[in-house]
Amino acid sequence: MIAMSEELGSEMATRSFDHLLQYGEVTIKRAVPLALGLLYTSNPVMTAIDTLSKLSHDADDEVSLSAIFALGISAAGTNNARVSNMLRQLSGYYYKNPNHLFMVRIAQGLVHMGKGTMTLNPFHSDRWLLSPSAMAGLLTVLFSCLDVKNLILSKSHYLLFALVTAMNPRMLMTLDEDLKPLPVSVRVGQAVDTVGQAGKPKTITGFQTHTTPVLLSYGERAELVNANQYIPLSPFLEGLVILKKNPAYKEEKK
Repeated sequence: MIAMSEELGSEMATRSFDHLLQYGEVTIKRAVPLALGLLYTSNPVMTAIDTLSKLSHDADDEVSLSAIFALGISAAGTNNARVSNMLRQLSGYYYKNPNHLFMVRIAQGLVHMGKGTMTLNPFHSDRWLLSPSAMAGLLTVLFSCLDVKNLILSKSHYLLFALVTAMNPRMLMTLDEDLKPLPVSVRVGQAVDTVGQAGKPKTITGFQTHTTPVLLSYGERAELVNANQYIPLSPFLEGLVILKKNPAYKEEKK
């Protein structure tokens, strides 16, 4: 939970998980895929996806079930082509095993959640803040997956509904002061850490210009193209943002 808030900690935790997979007991191995899913929620990083793909064919049923579910959690709402292809292959591999097939279908539903417009990531406001209710929903489901055969695959499958508390749209929608949609041009690119830099450094890199509403992937940030025309009432451009017309703005005569 502590490591998932920043990238360096996530990489260090992933390396620790590799050691646990090599030298740990079976009970510990069953928890590692779920921990990887929590670490990379709605952020399908190649190293984590490869590890989970390998574990999804494990000889131990509970390890493979946890890995399949973690694949769904780590790619939740991203429509990730690589993960959806892996899950499609897994559905063919486990077609005679109803428990594994059920978990594959759940994971596929998570990957295409909201047709790719939703996320399970509990961090918001440029990853400054954590939503406690979203985190609680994720932990409830992941803890119940530690005993997956007696809970999720038995009569307590309704525990999956706890994920609803973590679901939120990953789009940026701009509204006017009457709460009506207001399409404006925004630049969307990879967020740059500007802490401690002098002057006014660029906050995004490799940007593309879009008109709102626009989808924001993990680690992306948006900024207004014409920052003088509208004043956002929120310091972070994500989710629903109300824009107020700048009274001092004058259109340039062409």
